[in-house]
Amino acid sequence: MHRYVARANVDHYIARLNGSDLTPYNRSTITKMLIAEEDKLSHDLEHLDFAENRAANGRARVDHVRNLREGFAFGTSEREQADRLLVNIENLQIRLEEFCHRLREKINSRGL
Repeated sequence: MHRYVARANVDHYIARLNGSDLTPYNRSTITKMLIAEEDKLSHDLEHLDFAENRAANGRARVDHVRNLREGFAFGTSEREQADRLLVNIENLQIRLEEFCHRLREKINSRGL
């Protein structure tokens, strides 16, 4: 049951972090909560597939937001907002990739 809750929390926090309406304080707080949930899952190697799926989805999201941003003219408020959103999405992606990397390292160190 706790694994289900941790996975649901990870998905919830990812969804929140993908938004553009968070203050820096709230973004930092939710990121810390995401890290705590990932840490709960990092003890079980069976969660690697879950983590890799979230990272793959994140890579697609980064590409999508980057493409949308290109549709706005330089110097406009829309472009600036899209730039901020892209930075947030890229930072989240780094977090997701690090989670996968930690799980892969555990697998490699155990020689599975």
